[in-house]
Amino acid sequence: EDDFLMYLGDNLLKNGIDVYRKKFKEENYNAFILLTEVDNPRAFGVAEVKNGQVVRVVEKPKIPVSNLALIGVYFFDKNVHEAIDNIKPSGRGELEITDAIQWLIDNGYKVGAEVVKGWWKDTGKPADILEANRLILEDIERDIGGAKVDDLSEISGRVKIGMDSEIINSRILGPVIIGEKVKVVDSYIGPFTSLSSGVKIKKSEIEYSVVLEDSKIENVKGRLERCLIGKCVEISHSRVLSRSFKFVLGDHSKVEL
Repeated sequence: EDDFLMYLGDNLLKNGIDVYRKKFKEENYNAFILLTEVDNPRAFGVAEVKNGQVVRVVEKPKIPVSNLALIGVYFFDKNVHEAIDNIKPSGRGELEITDAIQWLIDNGYKVGAEVVKGWWKDTGKPADILEANRLILEDIERDIGGAKVDDLSEISGRVKIGMDSEIINSRILGPVIIGEKVKVVDSYIGPFTSLSSGVKIKKSEIEYSVVLEDSKIENVKGRLERCLIGKCVEISHSRVLSRSFKFVLGDHSKVEL
């Protein structure tokens, strides 16, 4: 019976969704969808909008009705359950959210939409995650008050460091965000890098990368760039060297370089 939000987990919106939630509630919509303009509408579900009302939605159309793509954020009231009960699986054997929305439209329910303001990213691919990380770091402010930074270290630009982290004889060039209880020793951390809590970096260089909790990077010869590194990963030096490195590593991976 309650209204609810359906939010596909690989979506990231700069400005959040609260303003759209308020519009859904205050204007008494039965459904409210978020849209963005895209260059390749054939790859998305797209909507045709007139005067703020959605009049048609089509899943991955051969001939797009517009360039306004559904981004995977939907507000619904209880009537969507009736819509789901009345639609049939598509050619790929799935109940399509676009078909449920179209059923609401065809049966006289009020379906609204708005083009999102600010950036939106679909983070379904590694390159998208790195780009989303870059966009987020563009907005951070400098805050290193809770960290221990020795006199031999240099921290330049917009760098945010969590409590109880240590920076020893290292250079950090922002924008960079570092979580709590991180230890960076004799290393370089370059722009657009995010280090989660508990990460340890020693005698290594990394930039434009994301490193998740409790991973270790030690004694790597060469700079790591455009890397996605999961939780509890260990990367260390070995006898066989490569001059450049690029990783997409899952949780608990171990790599020797």
